[in-house]
Amino acid sequence: MGAQACYIRVVGTSRSQPDWLTVARRTMEVEAQAIQAAAQRLDTNLLRAVEFIREHSGKVVVSGLGKSGHVAKKITATLQSTGTPSVYLHPSEAMHGDLGVCQEEDPVVMVSKSGTTSEMLGLVEPLKKMRSPLIGILGNVNSPLAKAMDVVLDASVQREADPGGFTPTASVAVALAMGHALAVALMESRGFSAEEFSRYHAGGQLGRSLRLRVSDAMHTGDKVAWVAPLDSLKQVVVEMSRHPLGAACVIDGENTLLGLITDGDVRRALERHDDIRELDALSIMTRTPVSIGPDALIHDALLLMEDRPSQISVLPVVERGKCLGLIRIHDLYRP
Repeated sequence: MGAQACYIRVVGTSRSQPDWLTVARRTMEVEAQAIQAAAQRLDTNLLRAVEFIREHSGKVVVSGLGKSGHVAKKITATLQSTGTPSVYLHPSEAMHGDLGVCQEEDPVVMVSKSGTTSEMLGLVEPLKKMRSPLIGILGNVNSPLAKAMDVVLDASVQREADPGGFTPTASVAVALAMGHALAVALMESRGFSAEEFSRYHAGGQLGRSLRLRVSDAMHTGDKVAWVAPLDSLKQVVVEMSRHPLGAACVIDGENTLLGLITDGDVRRALERHDDIRELDALSIMTRTPVSIGPDALIHDALLLMEDRPSQISVLPVVERGKCLGLIRIHDLYRP
């Protein structure tokens, strides 16, 4: 359909309306282009912001008002979950006592599209008295607020994503992406690991996937269908029926993994052959299947199974060439 909006006729009215799918896609494209442009503008100011925060042993304060306030809250949450203690400070409430959350030399990240919001400008003088480094994620790098910052991260956008250009859309996306860039740069600078991340996410699937290892969720021993390379297709099906994990491991006498037979492999063999009596495990197995080690995190197993054009539902668990068992994608999501 191209870049132009496509129009459809609405039943029962003479008015034409735009194709909402095209409108939605165009919105996301504008936001993506704005983020890409902002990424190209990143410079040594980001490095200075990282250093201000790294050199301080306390917390980071993040502030913003309105839509920028929502962005500031999300940046705060991301910093907290990635090893940087942080709090959100409402700029209006700050002037009525909440400024007490700030301590001497706490770095402050100020988020604003216009850089002219009076509540945000009102924070500058008391924060400077506390010798707080001021880091601005600003949509206007020539604004009064920008002039008061120690470091400015340029979050300006050429246009918003809505047709009128007045709804905070692209500007919000860029400001949030800039905050994420700062948080991830801090993670990398500190060598923040998956194990550390899991400590801050004790509950939920994310915490589980970063805390547990494949050995904690895999199936072993007589729970797994084990077959020899010359076992008939009938024997393979019988073993897979007795041990319904979705696959059978083809091994030799020393438990070396020779291949894997999945439910899909069996179906495809039945489709291709009218006479299946001569088929054996060796003829239908997948040789050198994707596998994983027992010490890998469940998170790594999920990536291996899902982050590919065709998802994998079961993996053999292998250590030094020996097959230890199987793990299914359902096991990775099990509570």
